[in-house]
Amino acid sequence: MAYRNGQRLSLDEGGAGAGPVLRLSVNPRARRLSVRIDARAGEAVVIAPSERGLTQAVAFARTKAVWISERLAVRPKGRPLEPGQVIALRGRPVRLEAAPGAGAARLVEDGTVIRSGGEGEAYARRVESLLKREARDTLLERTDHHLRALGQAPVRVSIADTRSRWGSCSPHNRTIRYSWRVVMAPPPVIDYLAAHEVAHLVHADHSPAYWSVVERLVGDHRPWRKWLKDHGGALHAVGR
Repeated sequence: MAYRNGQRLSLDEGGAGAGPVLRLSVNPRARRLSVRIDARAGEAVVIAPSERGLTQAVAFARTKAVWISERLAVRPKGRPLEPGQVIALRGRPVRLEAAPGAGAARLVEDGTVIRSGGEGEAYARRVESLLKREARDTLLERTDHHLRALGQAPVRVSIADTRSRWGSCSPHNRTIRYSWRVVMAPPPVIDYLAAHEVAHLVHADHSPAYWSVVERLVGDHRPWRKWLKDHGGALHAVGR
């Protein structure tokens, strides 16, 4: 069977579709076959250096089926945004409360409570809209800060709800896109993400020269990269 980059299939040998989902990925820079868990998407990703190597990569992933199932089983479970839930905003706990009527969500009590009108999905949409506004304000400010530090011209910033990336930068049209969910992370993590994307305006790759720019902006970036790796799944479970 011929496999292709980006294809998804069941890890179940019999093909019945009951097993974990495996996503096939080709990375020419990869030196060997590898498997990682994408907790945000709830699937395993097998990586091969070329499309020709995907058949071997799938076989390799199937030898790791038990490990993959165990890792996916402990990933954070999604929970809708609803009154009584506690989420994080810039790394601080915030309690969700209901308000009578259909008013928009707002931060109250010194930013420790989000109070919103609406019920069910309408309530969740209002809370999510507030979080997106907070994300945009924070990320715009940190993006501008790092642009000034590098002597870069302004860029166009957009906020989305991506599953595979925390951010992306297109140097040719000077646009940066962020996941709003990073606003739940501590401020140094948010700052690192903005620096990560702004640095791509200088170097589009992840070369040592690129990482030296990131380090110039935020110092040792490794703890914040690790934080996103360790806690990113929990942020992506919020409101799912």
